[in-house]
Amino acid sequence: MSRFFSGAICALGLTAGAASAQTTLFFGEAGPNRGARAEAITYFVDQVSELSGGDLTFDVQWGGALFKAGAARGGIADGIADAGTIIGVYFPQEMAGYGIADLPINNPDAWVGMKATDELMRTNEQVQQNLAEQNLVYIGTFTTSAVNIGCKGATIQSVDDISGLKVRGVGAYGKAFADVGANLVSMSIYDAYQGLDSGLIDCSQGYSYVVPALQWQEVIDSYTLLNWGQVGALGIFMNKDMFDSLTEEQQGVLMEAGGMIPDELGRILSTDNEEAVAMMKEKGIEVVELPDEERQKLIDAGSTYIDQWKETASGLGFDSEALLTEYRGLIDKYTQQRDQEGYPWGS
Repeated sequence: MSRFFSGAICALGLTAGAASAQTTLFFGEAGPNRGARAEAITYFVDQVSELSGGDLTFDVQWGGALFKAGAARGGIADGIADAGTIIGVYFPQEMAGYGIADLPINNPDAWVGMKATDELMRTNEQVQQNLAEQNLVYIGTFTTSAVNIGCKGATIQSVDDISGLKVRGVGAYGKAFADVGANLVSMSIYDAYQGLDSGLIDCSQGYSYVVPALQWQEVIDSYTLLNWGQVGALGIFMNKDMFDSLTEEQQGVLMEAGGMIPDELGRILSTDNEEAVAMMKEKGIEVVELPDEERQKLIDAGSTYIDQWKETASGLGFDSEALLTEYRGLIDKYTQQRDQEGYPWGS
């Protein structure tokens, strides 16, 4: 049991009595209390409180107050926090099962990706067992949304246009760009504005909602929608000892609230991304949609990193081929549901 949790319950018990004690869980988040992910975390916390009738609440510690992103897995597993956000890319071995959501496959839709990832994480026994061995329980998932690219002094209309450009890349997506001729530059997304402005980089991979958030519209003159894939291995996990100590009703509340995240974050990202693209067009930034045949070239280039993931996952005991087949099937399932029924938020 987390020492933070124990202290909170003890204090409540002294003042209000055990029968009326409210269960307060500590949540560690490396990011700030702003932006789409912060909105989704706040939504999750509010839903937990509402669904439990106020019996179960979270104290969210923002900005890495409990641990930085690179220490989140151990911080939650060891009980420094009762729950929190884990970003899979920081833990390629330990979170290999979850890392499937980061692969550069044909998966550009944020809602579809989250729904597919959420179902996989909740139902796949291999993934569940692997997490349990790490003293972790999966609760809910986020996504960055689709990986796109903004450039200054260049326009990417085909894969051939990538060759020779200095590009700030993202994970396997950046590596695939390097494989088709880009000069990959290691740089934080938060430093990309300065890199573009100074000419240190020609282009930066990123996400549409990031453009206004980081003011990229001031330094780019083209933006290409790659329709490729997304970074989706980031979400809420809980310390298993703590989860197991809760009542079945409380566990059910956490799982139900976690399962609501894709619909809410999907709505937020859809709105923010559409508004960002419209803003860029209004400001005269050339917005290009990569043709299907060019997108396929990127998907083909990314296959190397899918193979690398399969090798890593297989070495850890996963049936990686079966896991990948299941995940792709879930992407197809929710793509079909979207096409037939539309998004849950009605647009």
